[in-house]
Amino acid sequence: MFTGIVEEVGTILAIRQGANSLTLSIRCSKVLSDVQKGDSIAVDGVCLTVATYSDEQFTADVMPETVKATTIQSLRTGSTVNLERAMAANSRFGGHIVSGHVDATGEIIARKRESNAIYMEIMLSPDLLKYLIPKGSIAVDGTSLTVFGVTDNSFIISLIPVTQDDSIIGHKQIGDRVNIECDMLAKYMERLMTMDKRNANSGISMESLAASGFLD
Repeated sequence: MFTGIVEEVGTILAIRQGANSLTLSIRCSKVLSDVQKGDSIAVDGVCLTVATYSDEQFTADVMPETVKATTIQSLRTGSTVNLERAMAANSRFGGHIVSGHVDATGEIIARKRESNAIYMEIMLSPDLLKYLIPKGSIAVDGTSLTVFGVTDNSFIISLIPVTQDDSIIGHKQIGDRVNIECDMLAKYMERLMTMDKRNANSGISMESLAASGFLD
């Protein structure tokens, strides 16, 4: 599990191509301070496993499904990526629950600066937009952000200066694609409600959720 609070920006040193897979070598420093083989590190919001490491870099294998489903396929030597270690049980939880399992990619269709903020509109499939609400949480390239608006085919985020400085999302431009992970609590809720319709004895309903304080 991750929080969506990017720890540092790393640089792709090398990409080794397999038939349909990749092995990434990533230069970084902070996330290597306590790294072990087998640790999970989110790379642009994609949970990857450390295969090897040194004082200045680590490598991770990317399986075919992940290559197809994320923006990792567009990385090149010299590309910068957001990095976050798995959440420690004794640390502050500053973002929201992020699994590192990307739902889809979205496309930036608008970008504007207003005072110290950068607003971005990102086009996304309606199948995923149903999980978004204004003031809800979304992970974009592994960065925990707040949803400021939702349309029929897009959503809007706003980047504060810290996010602009400490992650790659502030450098993205119109036409760039980004990794999207929706709030898993919304997906679990949908699953529960769907199962309730199939099984009237499940005990989960709109009425029972409201009675338990989950709905206003």
